[in-house]
Amino acid sequence: MSQMPQQAAVSKCPSCEEPLEPGDRFCGACGYDLSVVPARPEDSPTLAIHGVVPAPDDVDWPVARDSDGHGHPAPVHAAAELPGTDSGGSPLPPPPPAAPPSAPAVPGAPAGAPATGVRFDRPGEPEEYPLQAPDPRLTAEPAPVPGQAPAPEPDAAEKVCVACRAGRVDDDGYCENCGHAQPRERDHMEQESGPIAAVSDRGLRHHRNEDAFSVGCTALPDGAPASVAIVCDGVSSATRPDDASLAASRAAGETLLGALPRGTHPQQAMHDAILAASQAVNALADEPATAREQAPHQNAPACTLVGAVVTAGLLVVGWVGDSRVYWVPADRTTPPARLTEDDSWAAQMVAAGLMNEAEAYADERAHAITGWLGADAYELEPHTASFKPDRPGVVVVCTDGLWNYAESAEEMAEAVPLDAAARPLHGARVLVGHALDGGGHDNVTVALLPFPAPSQGAGSA
Repeated sequence: MSQMPQQAAVSKCPSCEEPLEPGDRFCGACGYDLSVVPARPEDSPTLAIHGVVPAPDDVDWPVARDSDGHGHPAPVHAAAELPGTDSGGSPLPPPPPAAPPSAPAVPGAPAGAPATGVRFDRPGEPEEYPLQAPDPRLTAEPAPVPGQAPAPEPDAAEKVCVACRAGRVDDDGYCENCGHAQPRERDHMEQESGPIAAVSDRGLRHHRNEDAFSVGCTALPDGAPASVAIVCDGVSSATRPDDASLAASRAAGETLLGALPRGTHPQQAMHDAILAASQAVNALADEPATAREQAPHQNAPACTLVGAVVTAGLLVVGWVGDSRVYWVPADRTTPPARLTEDDSWAAQMVAAGLMNEAEAYADERAHAITGWLGADAYELEPHTASFKPDRPGVVVVCTDGLWNYAESAEEMAEAVPLDAAARPLHGARVLVGHALDGGGHDNVTVALLPFPAPSQGAGSA
């Protein structure tokens, strides 16, 4: 027996949304056959209610899209493994076959197990990575890194990094392995020549050492020994102050060591040495490299100079600028002395009677120099003086990087070791350490010369 279609229990026409009356079989507005409206599905919740999930029977589940149609998961492909075409529509060549896996795709799965939807293309990462360079505090040879060829041994002529002890140092002074900036040769310098010695250090605040020195021994025409020390301090506000101090110290030292054996009086030789140093610094301003580097608002290369010549019975000093010479007698019960006067603003104020020494050196303009070596110096006035000490002692030739921490003669004598005349290199190191312990705000350079000059064979260094 056939049955009439059952009316769907709807309140609005599914076609035109016209309100319907109970029992209507057709829409009064558009004539839509209401008997074709499907019946409302029964409520079959899939969420657990009170912990119970109804289990429907005889459900025909659709086949998953990633299946091969037989219930087995389809293989997973990366985009690079799928065929493609080039810009002209031609098929791309197939990728090379992958190497057989050496380990299961999933950790813990047996070899040959089917792949899953997760790729493990990356090798397992180690818990700790090997360092690119060994600890710089260790002196042992660096351990080889697994999987890497051992680094070739650097040539003997090549510099090795002081930090990683493995990399080569390039021409710019940086390690090719770890990038560490290497100490410059002038950051710390020491030289001992017979009975005299000098030490220079960059200090703790400056990025380079702009001081330089020259020491040596020679003999006078009568065979008496003579010791020479020159100390120069580059003017930081000028161009290439480190080159200026180096050129001045070399020129002055060579002039003295050449003039004294010819019989030139030590005081005249000192005067000529300062003039030679001035010419060497002036020549730097004419170099093409300087002309390109130097801007109109920069000063020409400049430095200060102080020196001493010690013979058997004579002490000669010479200077331009604010570096100093001190006399420290071996008998510390006798007074020491400062043998030079600064070419500085403070010294001018004291000499003019406008300030006492304490007030002048407390002023921020105290260390502004009024005399220096350089192409833009107002007028070169070399200062020289000669002394004939009546007792043995030691001569201290230094830059302001030292005397800023031992300004008076008494303070300097207290800082000089008692055996400085017998161990000049040790004494110079102690004085540099004194400045560094005090703060090391500037480059520090000091030379020590025993008086009288010991008779130890002629020669220069």
